[in-house]
Amino acid sequence: MNKRTYAGIPEKYTRIDDARVVLIPVPYDGTSTWQKGADKGPEAFLHASDNMEWFDIETRSEPYKKGVYLAPPITENASPEKMVETVYRTTKNYINQDKFVTIFGGEHSVSIGTIRAFNECFEDLTVVQIDAHADLRPEYEGSACNHACAMYEASRQTNLIQVGIRSMDITELDHMDENQVYYAHEIINDDDWMTDAVHQMTENVFITVDLDAFDPSILPSTGTPEPGGLLWYETLEFLRKIFKKKNVVGFDIMELCPDENEKSSDFLAAKLYYKMLAYKFKYTDRQKEEEEED
Repeated sequence: MNKRTYAGIPEKYTRIDDARVVLIPVPYDGTSTWQKGADKGPEAFLHASDNMEWFDIETRSEPYKKGVYLAPPITENASPEKMVETVYRTTKNYINQDKFVTIFGGEHSVSIGTIRAFNECFEDLTVVQIDAHADLRPEYEGSACNHACAMYEASRQTNLIQVGIRSMDITELDHMDENQVYYAHEIINDDDWMTDAVHQMTENVFITVDLDAFDPSILPSTGTPEPGGLLWYETLEFLRKIFKKKNVVGFDIMELCPDENEKSSDFLAAKLYYKMLAYKFKYTDRQKEEEEED
């Protein structure tokens, strides 16, 4: 039986020693409070990726040829705290191997562990949160590792920029820097918001995408869909600006809650992941070539 690879790519591009990218699946859904199913997200994402074309038209590239190592999934379900610790240790281990580390969840509490690892490994880190929800509660339902708390630690320890927010509790205002929040209802009429957000970022950037940031008209399969979300091309434009201007050190994608009768959400998640790899290598490799010429 052949070993499973990301997107079904040839095995020669999947070896840990040679691959520039590590993909860590985290099928965890321990604290969701509405629709369950985010633990099925990584498998749905991988299955959709298996049916995706490998050529990215926009960048005229095949990102998989940089190598993508599909790591063993993190299946820690003892407690939210234990899961976060396992994600943190695993992520940091791969970062220390000089890999471009990416994570696919799972519910958004997974990001507490990923951000903690990146913040320890990269100086002066900006976290760009693309999300419908603020996720800034210090604790929820007795745990600081709840999906509603996913960004609280980042808000205290990193330069947090929040994009697409359109749902929150009033108490979260106490933990929010509204000068760095791009509410969904405001950016729809603001032609400069992307440029402004990029200017607020430090050089090293980690991107965390909660898929409920997208409007339910293009991505309904998430645990907590909210009307009035981002659309495909405006999101890509924003991501392209970040990758072009900053050093994106890694990213995660969370909260795919697959529906057996609705596959477009799975495929959007698969294309989004691949598109982010395409941007990473297009701009990182171009910058290296320019530096070598100088």
